[in-house]
Amino acid sequence: MNIDAFFKLTYGLYIVSSAHGEEKTGHVSNTVFQVTATPPKFAIATNKNNQTTGVIEKSKAFSISVLQQDVDLEFLGPWGFKSGKEINKFENINYKTGETGSPIITDKCIAWFECKVTDTIDVGTHLLFIGELIDYDLLDDDAPPLTYDHYRKVIKGVSPKNAPTYLGDREEKKFEDKKKSSGEKQLYQCIVCGWIYDPDVGDPDSGISPGTEFEDIPDDWMCPICGVTKKDFKPI
Repeated sequence: MNIDAFFKLTYGLYIVSSAHGEEKTGHVSNTVFQVTATPPKFAIATNKNNQTTGVIEKSKAFSISVLQQDVDLEFLGPWGFKSGKEINKFENINYKTGETGSPIITDKCIAWFECKVTDTIDVGTHLLFIGELIDYDLLDDDAPPLTYDHYRKVIKGVSPKNAPTYLGDREEKKFEDKKKSSGEKQLYQCIVCGWIYDPDVGDPDSGISPGTEFEDIPDDWMCPICGVTKKDFKPI
């Protein structure tokens, strides 16, 4: 069996957000699709362990922001690999508040939809929320949407642990083997979020100057995307 078969299924990438009282949160999702036209309804799947899932259950509403292709791991990191319980994901980002109170991300997005939950289906590790569309808008008619294929092949990202497409060590090993066979210089990749440390570039924002070898980075240095330490990086 070849796990690459999983990645031949087509997906877009979106930010799904919700709010209840003072609590607002969101995460990157690849499981978003329209299910009916009259009335228009959307379905999303969220892991039961995600903070967003609990907030949607309480608010009975959510928003979907369609990510544009021109985005990077630095932008995606907080939404895909960090918990809203630990950081404020909305601190340095442009968003608006919808009719339901759901935050709607407008940075790096080309369209958005706001929905009220009409049905919830338990599918094991995830909940499938069906929402009726109550508002929407187009932000950019020219920029192409981000697809999961582009995210993996061009941005070089991997699936967050709670994503429906997460395949654990099998995905990480496959991704690593492909990089090794590509003939590129040795770099170091975070096995959690996929961010790559290039010694020629360093990580100046964290005080790691260009030209710093990976072995010379302090042990308490953290991945700028997901916050793990050196021990979670592998040579590629």
